[in-house]
Amino acid sequence: MSSTELIALPVALVAAAALSALCIRAIHPLLIRYALARPNARSSHKVPTPQGAGIAVIATTLLVACLAIAWFTAITGTLWVLFAATIVIAAVGAADDLRPLPVAPRFLLQALCVAAALAAMPADVQIFPVLPLWLERAALLVGTLWFVNLTNFMDGLDWITVAEVVPVTASLALMSLAGALPLPTALIATALCGAMLGFAPFNRPVAKMFLGDVGSLPIGLLLAWCLLQLALAGHVAAAILLPLYYLCDATVTLLRRIVRREPFWLAHRSHFYQRATDNGFTVIEVVRNVFALNLILATLAVLSIYLKSMPLSVGLLTAGLGATALLLRRFATPHR
Repeated sequence: MSSTELIALPVALVAAAALSALCIRAIHPLLIRYALARPNARSSHKVPTPQGAGIAVIATTLLVACLAIAWFTAITGTLWVLFAATIVIAAVGAADDLRPLPVAPRFLLQALCVAAALAAMPADVQIFPVLPLWLERAALLVGTLWFVNLTNFMDGLDWITVAEVVPVTASLALMSLAGALPLPTALIATALCGAMLGFAPFNRPVAKMFLGDVGSLPIGLLLAWCLLQLALAGHVAAAILLPLYYLCDATVTLLRRIVRREPFWLAHRSHFYQRATDNGFTVIEVVRNVFALNLILATLAVLSIYLKSMPLSVGLLTAGLGATALLLRRFATPHR
């Protein structure tokens, strides 16, 4: 990466943070009027709070990323499809924020967006070349669709998505300095990191603004895309380690609900971070623990890239799973 490109990352970060904060402040009165999230039995907030700040976060991310990528290189057809899919998923989320949509059409539209983004990838790009291309792409479709939705499911507590997205995207930007990611992916991650930093003051407990589905769903798609590029570059362990807390909390919760024959497609309060607040943890304590775990996972992910050893990568992945399991168990235990 050239010195000019190195400057692009902090410039994109600062520009995205400032623009995101300005846009959120500008749309705040409209969201208060048209997009109030009212408390219910499953929510963690106690007073009506405007949702939809994700409009500013996603718009800022795409704008800054597009300008930065166009300045230093070219926006490929694959990226144009990704950005279009991000906008469509954001629109689906916005509609769901204003008036809840039925599960089937919402899920179908998300699947079409994810499928389009994956279909736009070059046919000769694979994580595991020993697998048939169709099989790997089918697995990626399912995995990416799940990641988009779990990002939405996990966005149920003040600052928790900030505590997840900022360490992950910052780590991706740092990994690009070692050549682990192409510059366009690094700029997308940096722009998203900056936009979330701009959103953070408004979501600080007790939150004055929520992302809404218009933010959490497309954030899930952009994060999944960046992590996929990391895996395609040969860093599979790092791509799993970075989002490991969200993956484990959401997936274990889903499996528990399926085993118990609960209607897992409906909203609920059984995620580990939600159980933590029911068990006596404050919101700040939950977020602090999640952020600390993410720093540990990011360190392990960076080590897996620099050490470049399969046995060591497996060991680091095992350590990350152990640390995540400990936090999940702590959240599930009554807090003194």
